[in-house]
Amino acid sequence: MSEVLLTRREGAVLVLSNNNPAARNALSPEFYAALTQALAQAEADPAVGAIVLTGEGGHFCSGGDLRQLARRRELPVEERRAKLEGLHDLIRAVRDCRKPVIAAVEGAAAGAGLSLALACDMLVAAKNAVFSVAYVKVGLTPDGGATAFLAEFVSRQLLTELCLTGERISGERLHALGPVNRLAEPGDALAQALALATQVAAGPELAMARIKTLCRNAYANTLQEQLEQEAQCMVQSQETEESREGIGAFLEKRLPDFAPLRQPPA
Repeated sequence: MSEVLLTRREGAVLVLSNNNPAARNALSPEFYAALTQALAQAEADPAVGAIVLTGEGGHFCSGGDLRQLARRRELPVEERRAKLEGLHDLIRAVRDCRKPVIAAVEGAAAGAGLSLALACDMLVAAKNAVFSVAYVKVGLTPDGGATAFLAEFVSRQLLTELCLTGERISGERLHALGPVNRLAEPGDALAQALALATQVAAGPELAMARIKTLCRNAYANTLQEQLEQEAQCMVQSQETEESREGIGAFLEKRLPDFAPLRQPPA
């Protein structure tokens, strides 16, 4: 059996690729475990500055395996819930990863595949990529945080339409709605994602982890709560070697070099 997740390094960028092309990279418990482990290893590796998540065979991810889902109706509700938590734990692992995670989407990102793409910190999509909240078409309801992620950038009315119709939308339309950082020509999403990942991978690791947390919490916090978190992060960042190097480089009119300051987490 082939590996469910392919890994390779491109400088300081770790590329993780969903490897189930025969099923348009449908998800499986084995993939959940492999990706979660790969993210944890990347966090612990000071040589990794950013992560790109993509798919083999021209598709990002078609969502859950409907054959497996059909069999779950025979299970007690507690077992069905436990299996679903495998997906939700993976979504949490992507969102909580201390290092930037960038999705590179070609082809389909449907159902939980859409959730996985939107869970990433940034998103690069081909113009003709296809995104859909496809659950309603098979009598199911969204999971993987799909409604939460979509609600960050669309109105309630549009969210409801997308979920009730399962309408397929292109990479171009999703870019117009806001969550796509880079719109690529077909076949070029991975290259553009690598360029973006290489740029952020050179940044200050501790500061970027704090920035990720601030950005993630900004949508739920009140202004006062966000000001408090920003204050805590700023005073912590002011004492780091990263800020010493960054400020020194600015004053000396040179590019900062944060790479020697990266350390494995304690």
